[in-house]
Amino acid sequence: MITVFAPAKINLFLHLTGRRNNGYHTLQNLIGFADVGDIVEIEPAQNFMFSVEGPFADALKKDGAHSDKNLVVKAAYGLAEIVDKPLDVHIRLHKNLPIASGLGGGSSDAAATIWGLQEYWGLSRDTPYLWPLLTRLGADVPVCLHCQPQLAEGIGEELSPAPLMPEVPVLLVNPLQSCSTAEVFLRSSGKVYKDSIVPPPGFSSVYEIVAFLNTCDNDLFDSAATLLPEIKNIIAALETQKECLFARMSGSGASCFGFFETMNEAQKAGKIIAGDNPDWWVKTAWLNRPELY
Repeated sequence: MITVFAPAKINLFLHLTGRRNNGYHTLQNLIGFADVGDIVEIEPAQNFMFSVEGPFADALKKDGAHSDKNLVVKAAYGLAEIVDKPLDVHIRLHKNLPIASGLGGGSSDAAATIWGLQEYWGLSRDTPYLWPLLTRLGADVPVCLHCQPQLAEGIGEELSPAPLMPEVPVLLVNPLQSCSTAEVFLRSSGKVYKDSIVPPPGFSSVYEIVAFLNTCDNDLFDSAATLLPEIKNIIAALETQKECLFARMSGSGASCFGFFETMNEAQKAGKIIAGDNPDWWVKTAWLNRPELY
């Protein structure tokens, strides 16, 4: 059996920079990965099988987990067709991340599936067919393949190395209510678009990261919070914790994150927030952990 970790993707900032003729927004965002996420398992089978387990399996099944619209299934069939291999595997997805949460779960799952099938079939990691397949699956899939911090531009397909960053204790919070990415972007149309910025080459501490992020925004926040006002409650809950250095929504929502100086402080804040809001998903993690790469 081949096991691949599919980490949560966190948008540290997200700026809308324009809109293309096809309606897609262009953006610039700084992406990091946390050491919490889903798990993809691949093992031999007579015929293709796909199953979902884990705390958020039922929610995914309601959205058609076994249909050809599922990104894991699309990734598996897409790669098999390109490399002309029989899809004689059982792919089991352990769904640990909330659905439609702004943490790139589906994109990370698809990238992990491709990574695992490449290993299963003994394929080269860098091949000409790979990039078109990744971008066809979704704008966030390419950045999730190697799970390295990246600066993403265009519709997400233009990638460059992120500034060097230390490990950061982070607290992730989701209200367990989905937030439609398409609707958030639609409501964000007509905003004043920003010019691309040039981040510094690196940060030596969480305080330097926070100082930089305070000069940036998530341009989707207002639209997402209008659709789902609970997002503002999460930000308020994080900012109320005296040890929280910074709080922001990730991606198009509804997950938000808070930075802390130590993991102990993040865990203490997580216990308080979870105790006050038992219907929320609250998880501590490390951001930018080298073992992920």
